[in-house]
Amino acid sequence: MQSDIDPRSLIGRKAFDRNGTRVGTVDEVYLDDATGVPEWAAVRTGLFSRDAFVPLETSELVDDGLHIPFERTLIRDAPDFGVGRHLSPEQELQLYHHYGLDLPSAPEQPTAPPSPDGEAQGPGSGTGPSGERGLGRLAGHDD
Repeated sequence: MQSDIDPRSLIGRKAFDRNGTRVGTVDEVYLDDATGVPEWAAVRTGLFSRDAFVPLETSELVDDGLHIPFERTLIRDAPDFGVGRHLSPEQELQLYHHYGLDLPSAPEQPTAPPSPDGEAQGPGSGTGPSGERGLGRLAGHDD
């Protein structure tokens, strides 16, 4: 999905599965804490007013609504964490696994210069990402 879309413009739009079947209405949008890019949407589904979280990166916004490239049953079976709260990293992991999506990579941390014996030292040493990537901020909230 385009990253320059105002997340508030998604709220209230109809949401459709990969076959064009309506699955609900976008209730809330969650932003990546680090980038501010819309990352997840809570879609209100069915008669029981359950919210299913859907990934926005793989979804497409068109005139009639948000098109989600997954089957209706997979969307409806997504974990429901309630709306209006920050998504924890653990909850986001559950969502990535539920949809079979690759996990986003954390930004690389600077590495310390090698010690005289050639070993990396100090905080941020090593070649892989370290630290926790901030994810799951609710659009329109400064929490």
